[in-house]
Amino acid sequence: MNNVLRNRLVTVVTILLSILFIWFGNKIAVQGMTVFDGKNYTAVEKAKVVEITDRLKEEHPLTETETLVIEEIIFTAEGVGSDNKGVSYKADQNLNTYSVIQLKPVEVGDTILLYNIPNEDYGTEWTLGEYVRTDSLMFLGAIFMILLIVFGRKQGIQTIISLIFTGLAIFIVFIPAILSGKNIYYWAILTSIFIILMTFLIISGANKKSFVAGIGCFGGILLAGGLTKIMDMSLNLTGMVDEDSAYLLLLNKNHPIDLKAIIFAAIIIGALGAIMDVAMSIASSLHEVQGQSKKITFNQLVKSGLTIGRDIMGTMSNTLILAYIGSSLGVVLLLISYNTSLLDVMNRELVVVEILQALVGSIGILFTIPFTAVIAGWLFQHKEEDKPEA
Repeated sequence: MNNVLRNRLVTVVTILLSILFIWFGNKIAVQGMTVFDGKNYTAVEKAKVVEITDRLKEEHPLTETETLVIEEIIFTAEGVGSDNKGVSYKADQNLNTYSVIQLKPVEVGDTILLYNIPNEDYGTEWTLGEYVRTDSLMFLGAIFMILLIVFGRKQGIQTIISLIFTGLAIFIVFIPAILSGKNIYYWAILTSIFIILMTFLIISGANKKSFVAGIGCFGGILLAGGLTKIMDMSLNLTGMVDEDSAYLLLLNKNHPIDLKAIIFAAIIIGALGAIMDVAMSIASSLHEVQGQSKKITFNQLVKSGLTIGRDIMGTMSNTLILAYIGSSLGVVLLLISYNTSLLDVMNRELVVVEILQALVGSIGILFTIPFTAVIAGWLFQHKEEDKPEA
C-alpha cells in the first residue's frame, strides 16, 4: 500500500473513530445530568422587523438635574425561522435612561430574537430579546473556511474537519460531563488526549512525525496539569473567580461543580492549542532536517530542535499571555479603576488565575520544546544510518 492510500485510510478511520467518540462520549457524559430538569423556558423566535407601529415616550423628573426618560417602541415582526416563517408578531422594546446597557432602538429590516414575554399595557405578547448576530458570525466563519481551503488545499480541508471535531468534543462531550457532575479532571484529560490524537492523525497522518509531536504534547500537558495542581495548593485558590462562578455552584446544590477543577480544565485546554503548535513545528522541522542528511546524529537533531524552539518560544509565550490579558482586560481595568491598591488588585483571585494560566501554559510550552526535540532525535536518527551504501 503506497503512502497516499495509507494516509487516506488513516484519515477515514480517524474520522469514523472520532464520530464514535463523540457519540458514545455524549451518551456517557449526559448520564445523570439533571441541571435542566423542571426548568420553565421562555419561547424564543427568530423574526424580522417589518413595521414600527408606535413610539411612546414618558419623562419622570428624579432630581432637579436628572430626568428618567422611558421610551416604548411597538413594532410588528415576521417570523423567518424554519418553523415560524411568515408568522406575524406584535412586540415591544423598552428603552430608558436608567439602564446603563441596553440594545439599540429597533428599526425596520432588523433581524431579531423575540422572547415570549407579554406586556398587557401595550397589548403585546412578545418583547425584543436580542439582535441576531450568528448570521454575521457564520458568514465570517464561512470566509475563514474558504481561505483555509484556498491556502491549505487538502490540509485546509483536514484542518476544518479537525476543528469541527474539536468543537464537538468540547461542547457535546466535555461540557455535558461537567454539568452532569462527572470528574472534571478526568474528562479534561480525556478530551485533551482525543483532540491531540485526532488532530495529528487527520492533519499529518500516522507517521513518526505525528508520533513525536503527540508525545511532545502529552509531556507538555502533563507538566502543565501537575504544575496547576501544585500551584492550586500554594495559592489557596477557591475557584470563586467572579459572579459567574457563584451561578455555577447554584446549578446543582446537591452536587456542586468543583470550581477548582474548572480552573484546571481551563488551563489545560487553553494551553493545548499552543502546545500542539510548538510540538508539531519542532517535529516537522526536524523531520525535514533528517530528510536532508542520511547520517544525522541524535545530538545534531536535538541541537537543531532546541535552536528552532528558541525562536518559537518567545512568540508562542507572548501568544498565551496576550490572549489571557485580552480576555480579562475589561475586568482588570475595572478593578484598577475602583481600587487604589495595586497590591490588592494583584492578589485578587480573578487576576491570580489569569496570571497562573499564562505562566503554566508558557512553562508547558518551554518543557514541550526540549522534550519533543529529544524524542525526535531518538526516533529520527536511524534513517538509513545502518544500511550499507549501494
